[in-house]
Amino acid sequence: MKELTLRQVEVIRAVMMAGTIQGAAKLLNVSAPGISRLVKHTEDTLGIRLFERKAGLFVPAAEATAIFEMVHRVHRQMENLNTAVASLRKGEDVRLSFASAPSIAQFIAARAIRGIRHRFPDVFIDLNILKIEETADYLLLERGEFVIMSSAIENFALDSTPLAHGRLVAIVPDQHRLAAKPAISVHDLAREDLVGVDPGDPYGAALARPFEQAGISPRYAMRGRFAQTVVSLVRHGLGVAIIDEFSVAEVYMPGLTRRPLVESAQITAWVVSKKGRQMSSFAEHAVGQFRRELTKAVQREDWDKVTGDD
Repeated sequence: MKELTLRQVEVIRAVMMAGTIQGAAKLLNVSAPGISRLVKHTEDTLGIRLFERKAGLFVPAAEATAIFEMVHRVHRQMENLNTAVASLRKGEDVRLSFASAPSIAQFIAARAIRGIRHRFPDVFIDLNILKIEETADYLLLERGEFVIMSSAIENFALDSTPLAHGRLVAIVPDQHRLAAKPAISVHDLAREDLVGVDPGDPYGAALARPFEQAGISPRYAMRGRFAQTVVSLVRHGLGVAIIDEFSVAEVYMPGLTRRPLVESAQITAWVVSKKGRQMSSFAEHAVGQFRRELTKAVQREDWDKVTGDD
């Protein structure tokens, strides 16, 4: 038994609407001979006369009335399908939930979201800010599709994939004597009031590692829980610190001078997801945007000149 294709349905409806082969060809923006051949081939294949030819017009044959009703119905369904696809491409009625560590959320997340919204202008974004110990529950309970973290998560039910490698940098108040240096050593920082994060925290441990590798046991004058707190304390003249460059990726940060460390030190940004869970195309695009923005932040090596810190 022969079956109608969607192309044949489209052509039959166009001939019905226009009443002529030429009119149908204009509706579909194709050649008239092609329309004529397809109509004849369809009638021959089905063994049914679809149109009466009267005074140059194509009039639906009486015996094909039921077929034409179905053609209209199929066309409406195709229009509905195309509308749904177009809405999905824009992100309509889509909720994209993900989370980020505070250090990356400060500046990088907004840039990544700008790219997501450019591709999917109608998607609803639910961004959560998580501490590392909250990540497992967030993902395993499927409250979101992925988390961007500054350290891998040790959990057999989660996958941690590196996104970008960034540098650790020194930050000091603008008027601090170390601000005049083109690069700052951990030995210089160790002589000042240090602001840090608890080394028992994976993020804090990463920030303390350059001191440990230099054989220095850092003595903190004060500690904060998150990168934003550390940055704020330094900006207000309360000390100096080592921080990841993602946390200070804004071009203009008045009151704060950023300098490379003499001792090379890196930190890795990770995307963490539930093992075995297939991420949506929206989430995959979002992860790609985070990778792009993190990489751009690493590649921009002239922030000191841009901010006029020199």
